[in-house]
Amino acid sequence: MTRSEWLYRLLECEARQRTEEGCPEDAVQQTLRSVTAESSNEDILSAHKKMLELQVAPDFAFDEPTEWEDIVQASPALRARYTGTPAADISGLDDRMLAAWLGRCAGCALGKPLERGPYMNGTPEIRGWQGIRIYLKAAKAWPLDDYVPDIGVVEEKFDVGCPDSTRGRIRFMETDDDIRYTVLGLKVLEDKGADFSTVDMAYEWLNTLPIGQTFTAERAAYQNLVEIHGCGISEKDIPWVRTHLNPFREWIGAQIRADGWGYGAAGRPALAAELAYRDAALSHVKNGIYGEMLMAATIAAAFVEESSLQALRAGVEFIPRSSRLYKDVLEAVELGLRVVDMDELHDELWKRWGHYDGVHTNNNAALVAAALAFGADDYEKTIVCAVTGGWDTDCNGATVGSVWGACYGAQKLPEKWTRPLNDTLYGMIPGFHPIAISECARRSAAVARKLTESSP
Repeated sequence: MTRSEWLYRLLECEARQRTEEGCPEDAVQQTLRSVTAESSNEDILSAHKKMLELQVAPDFAFDEPTEWEDIVQASPALRARYTGTPAADISGLDDRMLAAWLGRCAGCALGKPLERGPYMNGTPEIRGWQGIRIYLKAAKAWPLDDYVPDIGVVEEKFDVGCPDSTRGRIRFMETDDDIRYTVLGLKVLEDKGADFSTVDMAYEWLNTLPIGQTFTAERAAYQNLVEIHGCGISEKDIPWVRTHLNPFREWIGAQIRADGWGYGAAGRPALAAELAYRDAALSHVKNGIYGEMLMAATIAAAFVEESSLQALRAGVEFIPRSSRLYKDVLEAVELGLRVVDMDELHDELWKRWGHYDGVHTNNNAALVAAALAFGADDYEKTIVCAVTGGWDTDCNGATVGSVWGACYGAQKLPEKWTRPLNDTLYGMIPGFHPIAISECARRSAAVARKLTESSP
């Protein structure tokens, strides 16, 4: 692929992103039609610039700020940074923290083999969740009550990946972006406490995170950081870093980075959401940022709420009520509570949010919300619902597993899901490759207690 062809593909993705953000479709399409894949690099880059300069239509139903001060104005709950329950006062903190880490790892491992194109975006004939059913039924593994088996290709299009995370072959939590970012969050809080900046996160990525282990929005932001690194990175550079040639800035990449902040700010969802914002703002905007804030706040709340659904209801108050994500999450909760058949639930989710890319924030957050409502206090039901709904399977399994574990504790996690991991993860981060999952949990609990002590 030539550079002009690559730039034009990004422009096509940008056109979709700008339309979803509420820009007039005719203006978006006019800008897209002004160039082709054979146009010069300069002309295509000029079209990118024009596309970014388009304004959201006045009649767009949502108000979705990106800057922190504007988000706080739209989310009053964020103003209470240090309110909540101090870590020292959380009943069973160590047990809950271990469960959060274990629940996340097991949910991620369950979803990894199914993170495949036909399941994430469907095919012309069927929706992604239906493809998962075809494969699992062929494997005689539906209803799913264990890790995904590997039986090869089914109907010439459905198979699984990540063999080290398939049934009977799991020996540890293999490296995965859902785990790397959780580890990175722990490392940053250990090194810098709660007062790190988005620029600090930029240098942490450059110094610690291999670019080959980043994808979509993170890869685009990383490449932009490399371009300006030699001149020094400042806060004024961040808006360019997160938007330049980055049409993936509302995709799920930030949402999967939430957990480390939720663990460190256990019991204090406002602080968790603020920490998540500083991280997300490096690579995302609008709903991409809100996804990380939502999940961090939900996880922090789960340490003190009576149910995982109550934690989600608490967490959603830390994102703008005027956003698509706020509406989508509440709508998905209603579905998860009302629909009793998992097939029907997944089909309805795809009908309502299937227009998004398989790794967008909003559809995956909706599936997470529905799974937490549908699964309630049943860990297996919750992670199976999240994973077999398609889209970003490992991300969603990891997120619901994290929330569930923080809420209900390690004693309630079924051993059949945690035992195969052998208390080991490979984080692809120096000092965390490999490391005991229980050691990560111990250090996260220590961070939570330390942040409580350093709070005003």
